[in-house]
Amino acid sequence: MNMKNKTENIAYLEKLTKSSLTFAQMIHSIRICNEIPQVKLAKMMNISRSYLCDIENGRRFVSLQKARMFAQVLGYPETYFIAAVITDQLRVAGMPYVVELKDKT
Repeated sequence: MNMKNKTENIAYLEKLTKSSLTFAQMIHSIRICNEIPQVKLAKMMNISRSYLCDIENGRRFVSLQKARMFAQVLGYPETYFIAAVITDQLRVAGMPYVVELKDKT
């Protein structure tokens, strides 16, 4: 699957939910759609399965660096994953903003 199709997949998921996806929803949805077992993704990310479970269920948040790593491992644009993490942080702080990132170039 090329990057354009992956970008369209995220847009489609957001259209279905009628809002921007949380990082947790994004990771869970991509993992399920690609039929990647939680244990396998955890191993690919060099994290425990329980930590991945906590991330997918919104009990744990990840750093920007870890969001970038998820994007690289899953083959998606980093901007979507990083923006989702920042938007989650704003949501938790009670700030109703959505972040959109674009490459500097």
